[in-house]
Amino acid sequence: MGELTEKHKLLIQALISRGPLSEEEAISMVLSGRSQGTRDQLFKEYLSRINEELSFVQCEVRACRDQYDGNVYYGFVNKVSDDHSQLGTTYSVPQIALYKAVMEAILQDGAAQGCISNIDALNICLDSQNLTGSSQSEGTSVLVPAALKNFTLLQKDKTLEDLTRDRWLCLTPDGNIGLGVRSFLDLRTWFSNSGVPSCELCSEAAIKAVLCPNENCSVRLHEYCLKKRSLQKRIEKVCPGCGTPWSSTAPKSELVDEDKEPVHPVKTEQASGSRRKKLRNSANGQAATQHPSSSQSQEPKQQPEHRKAIRRSARLRQ
Repeated sequence: MGELTEKHKLLIQALISRGPLSEEEAISMVLSGRSQGTRDQLFKEYLSRINEELSFVQCEVRACRDQYDGNVYYGFVNKVSDDHSQLGTTYSVPQIALYKAVMEAILQDGAAQGCISNIDALNICLDSQNLTGSSQSEGTSVLVPAALKNFTLLQKDKTLEDLTRDRWLCLTPDGNIGLGVRSFLDLRTWFSNSGVPSCELCSEAAIKAVLCPNENCSVRLHEYCLKKRSLQKRIEKVCPGCGTPWSSTAPKSELVDEDKEPVHPVKTEQASGSRRKKLRNSANGQAATQHPSSSQSQEPKQQPEHRKAIRRSARLRQ
């Protein structure tokens, strides 16, 4: 096949410089004015050609669905994590440690709300973090780097703003902190390999999800997957795992448009099995945590046993 055209290069450059683009933005950038059916097929060919070339440098243009709004986004992803790729980050050691700790707190939520409050994020203690990202085992003395120990409340607040701006994190409609679209793009493989519970219908990590009404069942579904299933007349409205009656009560006007699948299908990673229990921190083995500098896993680490209370929250925005 021939070299990449200017439109191929335009899309790659836009994804690198601007970050993730919505499906409509990405398609319109290179195929404006085309009919729906024609442009979907052409865009699929565009992505296939781009990823064929990017495979030589271990990168790809990847699609994912934002678990908070159900929309499809495309992003440029580095598929390799090594010492060289990690040097590309603009975040400092304590900023990366804060991102990891926030993500761990979100993943540990057994209710699958997919978020934590801003105050909880600010109260996260980084003293148990070390430079390699591994956890401090109980009874083990580890020297806490000064950069982590001296990371102030205002610095945490500024870091959360930066991570939200760069779309590693996001603000939910109710003002809480959730994972951003870049986390869903870059960490898909890590979510799968680390045993993060997956959606029973699409097999993607179910971080923001709905739990089966049966407390003894570990099945969880994305809200948009559940809503799509509830509109299919021939499918019984029951849990796909235990058969408990389960249907969406949201009005049709609130349903995400799922009839149209991503032009470049979102790749699914089969997890080891859905489960409702929290991801437990232990010295015997905890999943590695990713930071915003690469797309692969890091060494395990542990969430602190308790968080410090912050009394003077009014000073956060000073």
